[in-house]
Amino acid sequence: MNEILLRIAVPNKGSLADAASACLREAGYRQRLDSKELVLFDAENAIEFYYLRPRDIAVYVGEGTLDLGLTGRDMLIDSGADAIEIMALGFGGSRFQFAAPAGAELNVSDLTGKRIATAYPGLLRRYLDEHGIEARVIKLDGAVESAVRLGVADAIADVVDTGATLRKAGLELVGDPLLVSEAVLIRRPDSASDEAALQQLMARLSGVMVARDYVLMDYDIPEHLVAAASKLTPGIEAPTVSPITREGWVAVRALVLRAQQHRLMDDLYRLGARGILITELSACRL
Repeated sequence: MNEILLRIAVPNKGSLADAASACLREAGYRQRLDSKELVLFDAENAIEFYYLRPRDIAVYVGEGTLDLGLTGRDMLIDSGADAIEIMALGFGGSRFQFAAPAGAELNVSDLTGKRIATAYPGLLRRYLDEHGIEARVIKLDGAVESAVRLGVADAIADVVDTGATLRKAGLELVGDPLLVSEAVLIRRPDSASDEAALQQLMARLSGVMVARDYVLMDYDIPEHLVAAASKLTPGIEAPTVSPITREGWVAVRALVLRAQQHRLMDDLYRLGARGILITELSACRL
């Protein structure tokens, strides 16, 4: 058996689980096919993956049992574990916000002396302490949005996606987000993990994120329009311009943001470009 270079915790269920495994798989790492599998060894990369409850991952990493973990920024902060975020992963985005009964017209300062229910007591207490708000924290494990209706709390602090669940419970958001969260890669500050393997992992994950955000655009254009076209498609460093057999024309290739691809195709066509093609990326190194 190859020497294990890294031991990495991956969410075993919840909103981050499938996305985390998909990101690792796209980065070239083996991932489990059976949801009952708790440990998987990727022999090619000498990495052992442990599938754990998302809320426990920061604790396992912070206590030194594992080298790295993929978890939510909100869960990392809530845990109070001795672990640090080293890379944001671009998926699993959410906001942690206060909510109170609709029409109450409360602001954050009005929460002093109130009962606030949450499934993230560590994160909430940290925010309250930092802002000098004295309130009673009511810890719940789930269905936090029911706490006000059932008389357990005066307000809640919870992870929000669209806010639809809160509105159904007769609640409205109060103030700005306490935290904007997403999936993150974490480690111990004093970790002795294999640095080369860690840098390779981060480079691969970065390549996946770029590939998800960008597409490769190719087009042909009259040579005298290259400067104008390059302003539309500057690429990451610069577009690649190549000669073609059609006199006075060149081929241009550049990475463009996926979200802008159709607008750019329209703009380039109006400028005079033809043969505009889009190619999907699966991974890259920049």
